[in-house]
Amino acid sequence: MFRTVKVYTTPTCGFCSLVKQLLGNLGVKYDEIDLTADPSKISELVEISGQLGVPVTVVGNQVIIGYDRGKIESALAA
Repeated sequence: MFRTVKVYTTPTCGFCSLVKQLLGNLGVKYDEIDLTADPSKISELVEISGQLGVPVTVVGNQVIIGYDRGKIESALAA
């Protein structure tokens, strides 16, 4: 089943790197939204997640805040 996957990141975020590594290891294609490269996306992040922290992973309509391998894998399997 096709799901859109987005990851909101910053270059200095270690947990962002872990999310991207996990998705890569699982063979999942994703759109990375680097908030330092495109600050206009910050308001989108706050609207989606209710906060400013990264990483935020969006799988379909499910929003996962932080690096939570179990939630990410469950969202991908759903």
